[in-house]
Amino acid sequence: MFKRIFDILFSFIILITVLSWLVPIVAVLIFATTGEKPFFFQKRVGRKGKLFNIYKFRTMKGFPPVNDPLLSDEETHRITKLGKILRKYRIDEFPQFLNVLKGDMSVVGPRPERQEFLDNILKEIPTYSCLQRLRPGITSLGQIRFGYADTFAQMKIRARYDLVYLDNLSLWTDIKIILLTVLVVIKGKGK
Repeated sequence: MFKRIFDILFSFIILITVLSWLVPIVAVLIFATTGEKPFFFQKRVGRKGKLFNIYKFRTMKGFPPVNDPLLSDEETHRITKLGKILRKYRIDEFPQFLNVLKGDMSVVGPRPERQEFLDNILKEIPTYSCLQRLRPGITSLGQIRFGYADTFAQMKIRARYDLVYLDNLSLWTDIKIILLTVLVVIKGKGK
């Protein structure tokens, strides 16, 4: 309950102080450079296996194949110049604060995966199913310690960090991960 209250307050503060001016600027830049809608929606698996639409700023041209989920390294040719900047500084993730306010996500939690990738992770790491008790997060220990995964092997490594998070679940852990995320954003360690 306390984590949910923290998520709502933190997201509301970000919404007022950052997203109120950032969203219009980034949306106009995306539309001006691509001619496409600035927001991207994708089905992800949330708490207790419930599917939800994750919100992100568009960083790629066109649309991915519907029935053929691709990993990041297979999609790099579609990333726009602006998209590279948005990813580097993790700006593409900021609309997810709306997912937090809706209750689909938490500020900190395991990475929200697509169903196909989650199924493959569970085949190799069955204990990963324990993370389904939590709301997925905008940021996570896996995202901080490992970052974006380009291959399935990298996804498994990142998944193990999220299991470590489960073993150390506390408000203090969340605050440390948020502070580390701020450093990653400032240093531009995304890709």
